[in-house]
Amino acid sequence: MPNAEYGTSKKIVKKNVKYIGRDFSSIRQNLIEFAKSYYPTAYNDFNESSPGMMFIEMAAYVGDVLSYYADNQFRETLLHAAEEKKNIFKIAQSFGYKPKLSTPSSTIADITIEVPATTEDNENYEPDTNYALKVDADSVFSSKSGRSFRLMDDIDFAVSTSYDNRVEKVSQTDGDIPTHYTLTKKGNLESGFKTSETFTFGDAVKFDKIILGKKNVIDIISCVDDDGNTWYQVPFLAQDTVFKDIENNSVNSPDVSSDKTTAPFLLKLIKTANRFTTYVRSDGKMELRFGAGVSSNADEEIVPNPDNVGSSLGTGLSKLDQSFDPSNFLKTKAFGQAPSNITLTVTYTYGGVQADNVVSGEITNLDSIAFTLNEEGLDATKVQDTKDSLAVFNPEPATGASGAETPEIVRQNAAAYFHAQNRAVTKEDYITRVYSLPSKYGYIAKCYIVQDSQIQQSDTVVVQTDNTNGSIPVENYTERPEGAGLGDKNTDTVPDRNGRFQQQTRMLSKPQSGPTNPFALNFYTLAYDANKQLIRLNNAVKQNLKTYLSQYRILTDAINIKNAYVINIGIDFEITVLSGFNKRDCVAKCVLKLKELFNIDRWQINQPVVKNDLIYELSLIEGVQNVISLDFVNKWDDQLGYSGNVYDMKEALRNEILYPSADPSIFEIKYPNKDIRGRAT
Repeated sequence: MPNAEYGTSKKIVKKNVKYIGRDFSSIRQNLIEFAKSYYPTAYNDFNESSPGMMFIEMAAYVGDVLSYYADNQFRETLLHAAEEKKNIFKIAQSFGYKPKLSTPSSTIADITIEVPATTEDNENYEPDTNYALKVDADSVFSSKSGRSFRLMDDIDFAVSTSYDNRVEKVSQTDGDIPTHYTLTKKGNLESGFKTSETFTFGDAVKFDKIILGKKNVIDIISCVDDDGNTWYQVPFLAQDTVFKDIENNSVNSPDVSSDKTTAPFLLKLIKTANRFTTYVRSDGKMELRFGAGVSSNADEEIVPNPDNVGSSLGTGLSKLDQSFDPSNFLKTKAFGQAPSNITLTVTYTYGGVQADNVVSGEITNLDSIAFTLNEEGLDATKVQDTKDSLAVFNPEPATGASGAETPEIVRQNAAAYFHAQNRAVTKEDYITRVYSLPSKYGYIAKCYIVQDSQIQQSDTVVVQTDNTNGSIPVENYTERPEGAGLGDKNTDTVPDRNGRFQQQTRMLSKPQSGPTNPFALNFYTLAYDANKQLIRLNNAVKQNLKTYLSQYRILTDAINIKNAYVINIGIDFEITVLSGFNKRDCVAKCVLKLKELFNIDRWQINQPVVKNDLIYELSLIEGVQNVISLDFVNKWDDQLGYSGNVYDMKEALRNEILYPSADPSIFEIKYPNKDIRGRAT
C-alpha cells in the first residue's frame, strides 16, 4: 500500500513555458494563455477589471522590469554599448587602456642669468661660472595670465655640454672690456601643481589600495616609505622589474663613467617587490593598488631567477620540479608586496587644463624658485645681482594641455588600444599610439601618417615676399599633379599686409641623392592652443612623442615628426529667404550651422571640403529658399593671427570640392565670428 504520510504518487505534467516574450504585453498575454491552458476550471475571468487580471498584470510588470535590468546589466558589460561612465572606465582598463584624467601643457623655455666676467690674462674674458646658479627641478614659473609651470629638470649654468648647451652673450661692457655675460639654457616646463600625501598602513592586507585626494592627477612622481624604500609604478602587478635611471659616475658605472658628459644617466633594469599599479576612477580620482605578498618569501621561489637556476650554492635552486618559460623572468606570481606597518608618502602632480596652452612670450614670472650656489669666497653683492637676474621666457607656445577624456573618447581609444596589442605595425597602430601618448608628455590634437616614399624628395620651396622682412622661406611642399598646392603656380600674386600685391615666387631644390627610405614614416601633427585653435607642436612634445613611439615601432621603422599645414579659410555666402521669414534671423542660423560644421573636432588632416554638402545643409534651414552662392576665402596674414600660409582657393576648387595641399594640411576657420559672412536677398 502507498505510504499514507506521503500520499499517492501522481504523474507530473510538464507545462509549456514560453521564454521568448520579455516585454510587459508579451508576458501578460503568455500568462493569460498559461492560465487558460492549465487552469481552465480554476479561473476563467479575464475581464480587464477582474482581480485575477490585476495579479497577472502585476506579474507581467515585475517580469518586464527584471527583463529590462537583465538586458541593461549585460549591455553595460560591452564596451561599445555601455553608457555609464564608471563601467566604460572599468572595461577600458581591463583592456589595458588607462583613461587620461588630465593632460598638462609643456614647452621649452629660455632660462637666463647674468654673471660677472672674469679673465686670467686680461685678454681672454669669459663668464665667471663660480657665480653660475643651479636652478632646482620643481621650481615654479607662471604666465602673465597666472598659469603655473614647473621646471622638470635641474638647470646647472656651470655646465655646458653638447646635449645641454649653454649660450653665452656679453651683456655689459666697460668700453671694449666685457663686465657681464648673459647665460641661457633650455628648460622643460610643464603645467600643473605638485603635492604630497601620506598613508599609514597596519597589518598587511592583500591587494590593498589607497585613493589620492586630488582630482585630475597627471603623474605619480614618487612613492617612498618611512624607511626610505622606493615603491615603483608598473603597468600590471605581475611585472616585477622596472627601468630606473641611475647617475653615471665612477661608483655606479666605473666602465662608462668617462662618458658621463654625454650620458649623465644610465637606464638599468632592476627587480623589485615594492610595486603598485594605478586605477583611474570615474569620479576623477586615482587609486594606487598594491600586491598580495604578505610573507618574506622571495619571488624567485615561485618564478625562477635565471641568475641561480641550477646553481649548487646554498642560496640557489639546484633543480626545478616543474617546467618554466624562460621568457617569463620578467613576471611573477606573487604580485608584489603588500604594505605592512609602514607610512607611504606619495608625491604627484595634478591639474592641467586647456587654459594652460599659452602663447609664446607669455611665461615670464618667477613664483617659487629654488637654486643652489656655493657662496663661500664670493662677492655678496655680485651673488645677489646674479640671483636677481634670473629670468624666464618661452619662445615657443606652451601646447598639449587638454581636460579629462570624455567617456566616448575613452571608449574609442580603449577599443583601438586593445586592437593595437602593444605593438605598432600598421598606420592605424601608430595613430592609436599617438593619441594614447601619456598626458605628462603632451597632447596631440591631429595626426596624419604617410610613408616617406610617398613624399617626393625633390620638394618645392615657397618664398613669400613682403614689405617688412624681405624673402621669407615658408615650408617645403609637394605639388598636387594638375591640381592645387601651396604656391601651385610659377608666380602667384598675393596681397601683402598693406593690401598691395606682391609677387610670390618659388625655387626648386635639388633632388636628394639616393633612394627614399621605404620604412620611414612621416607623422604630420598639430596641437591646440588655449582657444582650441590649431598650432604646431613644440619641440618638447615632438621629442616626447618620438621617444614614446620607439617602444612600439618595428626595428626597421624610422619615424619623422613633422608639422602639418594649417590653411585658414573664410566663407562668404548669399541666400534668398522665403516670404514671412526674417532675413537677419535666417542668416544668423546659417552662420551658426557653418560654425557647427566647421567645428575643428570634426576635421582631420587632408580632409577636403565638399561645397555641395555645405549648400545642402544650409538649404535645410527653415526659411532658406535658396543658396545663391558660397565662396571660400584664404585667410593668411600672420599679423592678424592666421597661419601665414597662402593658398590658391580658385585652383584648389575642383568639381565643387576644395582640396587640401598635396603636403598634409587641414582647413580651419580660425575666427568664425568674423570669417563666416553671409547676406540675404
